[in-house]
Amino acid sequence: MAGLNLEVFKFGMYVLFPIGTMYYFGTNLDSRFAVSDFWPKPEEANSLPHDRDEIHAELQRLRARRLFQRDRRLAAEAQQSQQAAAAAADNGAEKN
Repeated sequence: MAGLNLEVFKFGMYVLFPIGTMYYFGTNLDSRFAVSDFWPKPEEANSLPHDRDEIHAELQRLRARRLFQRDRRLAAEAQQSQQAAAAAADNGAEKN
C-alpha cells in the first residue's frame, strides 16, 4: 500500500509542479516586464499625410531635402576631384 501512496504523490507532483510554475511566472507580467516610454507618444511619432495639401507639402519637403543632399554630395565630389588633381600635379612637378 505504501507504493500506491508514493505513486499518487508522484502523479500529483507531475501535474501540479508545471501548473504551479506557470501560475507563478505567468501572473502579473505587465508589472514585471513593463518598460516605461517603450512606445513613442503620438506627437513624437511620424504621421502620414492624409489630404492632398499635406501630401503635396510632404513631397515638396522630400524633394528639397533630396536636392540639398545632392548638391552637397556634388560639391564634396568636386572638392575631392580638385584635391586629387592638385595632388597629381604636385607629384608630377616633383618628378620633373
